[in-house]
Amino acid sequence: MSNLSAIFKNHKAFIPFVVADDPDFDTTVANIVALAEGGADIVEVGIPFSDPIADGGVIQAADLRAFDAGVRTKTVFEIVEAARKQTDVPIVFLTYLNIVFKYGYDAFCKKCQALGVSGLVIPDMPYESRDDIVPTADKYGIDIIPLIAPTSGHRVEKIAKAASGFIYVVSSLGITGERNEFFNGLKDLVAEIKSYTDVPTAIGFGVHTPEQAKTIAEIADGVIIGSAIVDIVAKQKQNAPEAVKEFTHSIRSAVDQAETKEASV
Repeated sequence: MSNLSAIFKNHKAFIPFVVADDPDFDTTVANIVALAEGGADIVEVGIPFSDPIADGGVIQAADLRAFDAGVRTKTVFEIVEAARKQTDVPIVFLTYLNIVFKYGYDAFCKKCQALGVSGLVIPDMPYESRDDIVPTADKYGIDIIPLIAPTSGHRVEKIAKAASGFIYVVSSLGITGERNEFFNGLKDLVAEIKSYTDVPTAIGFGVHTPEQAKTIAEIADGVIIGSAIVDIVAKQKQNAPEAVKEFTHSIRSAVDQAETKEASV
């Protein structure tokens, strides 16, 4: 069992997301710490990319703000290094494959290990290409976290069986962004995944309220929230950490309620 998988063992996980260097270095560090203090089990840090395929308008705008701040891959590592002086919360990167490829698979994974980054979510890497990076990631104890979507179809089995860390279950068709309705077959999709693997599932894309988080946590082992937090950062800027912490606490409470309900059934 990987370090990430162990987090889910007896506990519903909350995984919030922030974009690195949005709006600046120090605020990102403070936001990571605030997420941890608010009750995050794992913090997902997005590495800004010029051509994202999975990100909606809110996260794309955050990437642009980070580019204006001068973000580089080196900057993202420095942000994590600074955050590590204040928190040991597990961290995973959401990144696109070209960023890791350009940095060098070995050098990137080695740096992740040194900073306590436990996993990588790579939306544009198909299952068929995973062998290019997985052996290197395994060498450094880094989980390559797969995505399974409502459209994964017959590929669910092989993706699930090869998974480690946790499985990122996409809640809906389309890109990230707050939404009020999710794929109505989510419960069945999670059940299918669980028929192939013991690796935990966490559902993301569109979740943005405590009520939604509670519902999703009743289906899966964890909840991922991105755009709602990135939107708080966009509005609050350097004042975001306190609001981020408060929001995280509200989601943590909702996820805990789902866990309590499940335990009582």
